[in-house]
Amino acid sequence: MFIFDAHLDLAMNAMEWNRDLSWSVEAIRKSELGMTDKPDRGNNTVSFEAMRKGKVGLCMATQIARFVKPKNTLTGWNSPQQAWAHTQAQLAWYRTMEVEGQLTQITNLEQLETHLGLWETPGDNLPIGYILTLEGADSLVDIGYLKKSYEQGLRAIGPAHYGPGTYAHGTNSVGGIGTKGKALLKEIERLNIILDTTHLCDQSFWETMQVHNGPMWASHNNCRALVDHNRQFSDEQLQELVKRKAVIGIALDAWMMIPEWKRGISTPTDMELTLERMVDNIDHICQLAGNADHVGIGTDLDGGFGTEQCPMDVDTIADLQKIPALLKARGYSEGAIVKIMHGNFLGFLKRVWR
Repeated sequence: MFIFDAHLDLAMNAMEWNRDLSWSVEAIRKSELGMTDKPDRGNNTVSFEAMRKGKVGLCMATQIARFVKPKNTLTGWNSPQQAWAHTQAQLAWYRTMEVEGQLTQITNLEQLETHLGLWETPGDNLPIGYILTLEGADSLVDIGYLKKSYEQGLRAIGPAHYGPGTYAHGTNSVGGIGTKGKALLKEIERLNIILDTTHLCDQSFWETMQVHNGPMWASHNNCRALVDHNRQFSDEQLQELVKRKAVIGIALDAWMMIPEWKRGISTPTDMELTLERMVDNIDHICQLAGNADHVGIGTDLDGGFGTEQCPMDVDTIADLQKIPALLKARGYSEGAIVKIMHGNFLGFLKRVWR
C-alpha cells in the first residue's frame, strides 16, 4: 500500500550524519561500525531503496537548523544567519538528489497528481516525492526569509523545535509566541503555508490557536494520554486540531510510546515495544475524533534515533507495510486503513493547495 510519511529528516541524515541514502540500509550500517559520535550509529532505518521497497513514495522532508542564544544549553548555531546557511546546504542536497533521479520536489496540486499517477504503475527506481518542511523557524533571519523559502518550495513550517525559540516556545520550555511569532503566523497564513503545530509547548499552542486561521496539522506528534510528557498533545489539543480539520502523524520514537522508556538504557526487546504501540496512538485519535479522518503516519525515523529506539518489528522503513494488517486486526476497514496510510494527508493537501 502506498505510504505518505509526514516527517523524515532526510537532509539532516545526509548532511550531518554523512549518510549516503542512495546506499542500502545495510551498507550504511556497515560504514558506521565503530562510530560513537551519534547514539544511533549503525542503527539507521532509512534509505531510498528501503523507502521504495516499503512504497513510501511521498514524504514531508525537513530542513532543520537551530539558532541558539548565548544562555541556551541546546546544541545549535550561534546566529540565525549560520542556521539559514545550513538549511540552504540541506536544500542543495535535495536538489542534487533530484538531478540524480532519487527525489522529485512536489510544490503544487498538479505536481502531486502527476506523482501519484506515476506511483500507480509498478516500476523500479521511481523517484520519491518530497514536500519541503521547516522544523523550527529560528533559521529565518527575519520574516522576509519565509517568502524566500516559499519560493524554494517550502510548503509547511513548525515555528518551534526544542526549547525557547525566536518565534515560539517548543518542547521542554514554557512561553508564548510574542510579537515575532504573531507576525510569522500572519505571513504563514498569507502564503498559504501549512502550519505544523508539532513541538509547540502548551502556551504557544493555545496562543497560536487564538490568532491563526490557516491550514494546520501535526506532522509527528503522539498522545499525552498514553505518554504523559509535554512533547505529546493532550486530548484537548488533539480535539482542537480535529475541529480545525487537521491530520496528526504518529511518530515511532520509543520514548513517545512507552511511558517508562529510559533513553540509552531501555531496549525495544526489554520493553516489548512493537508497532502495536503506534497503533494504540492511531486508535486513540480515532476514538477522540469519532472517525479515522484525522490521523496518519509521521514516523520521524532516523530523526536522531534508530533501531535502538524504535519498535523491534521495524528493521527498516519498509516495515511500515506491517501496519495495515495490525489495523485490520483491530477492526479497521480497508477504507479507513487507506486513509491512515496516506489518504488523510493527501486529502488535506488537495483541500488546502490552490
